Amino acid sequence: MGEFTDKVKGVANELAGNVKQQSNDPETHAEGVAQEKKGEAQNLKGSVKGALGDKV
Repeated sequence: MGEFTDKVKGVANELAGNVKQQSNDPETHAEGVAQEKKGEAQNLKGSVKGALGDKV
């Protein structure tokens, strides 16, 4: 179950980050970049959990 949860959270963070990056406000844009990277990391974590059988 952890793999699926991490991947869903990752996709949600990536999407929210992409939306924030469309802002003209530099601070919001930077938050979007950081949030997108966080989502990518969560997706990777989910993939690793899947490969290792949720033992991570």
